[in-house]
Amino acid sequence: MCDHLFVVTGGPGSGKTSLIEALALKGIQHMPEAGRAIIQDQVRIEGNALPWADRSAFAELMLGWELRSHREASGMAGPVLMDRSILDVIGYLSLCGLPIPGYAERAARLFRYNRRVFIAPFWDAIFSQDDERKQDKGEAEATYRIMAETYSRLGYDLVHLPLVSIEERAVFVLEHIGNE
Repeated sequence: MCDHLFVVTGGPGSGKTSLIEALALKGIQHMPEAGRAIIQDQVRIEGNALPWADRSAFAELMLGWELRSHREASGMAGPVLMDRSILDVIGYLSLCGLPIPGYAERAARLFRYNRRVFIAPFWDAIFSQDDERKQDKGEAEATYRIMAETYSRLGYDLVHLPLVSIEERAVFVLEHIGNE
């Protein structure tokens, strides 16, 4: 287990990346989200591993990204915030009603993170869509629920992020990771 790897998960548009960026400004190391970068790359190369084209191929690319992120972050000193993780791939497959390959489950059990996982609940006041985030509010809420179920099923303790400003959320996270 890598106790210094802290996952931030939840549904799309719930403030995860903004929180991580605010904490990065305070000197906390982080690993970026796979989904948005993969979408940007696939659109640029006219690929089909996109959530609106081939969800299985998209999930495979996300799994590879998350395995690499885990490996890289494991070698870093001090706390590292992970913008999603291997478990999010499992949650995504569940959300889409797609089969979860045995190797994805094995990856989630082998490549562990700190037992405390920060989860951002759906927050209507800040939710928005853009070129990469095409999910509607219903799918965003469902994603939050499936991530909570997935992380709990695989033995993680959920720490729900409060619905407060980015700065207040940053303080909340720092207080929690400082207790490790």
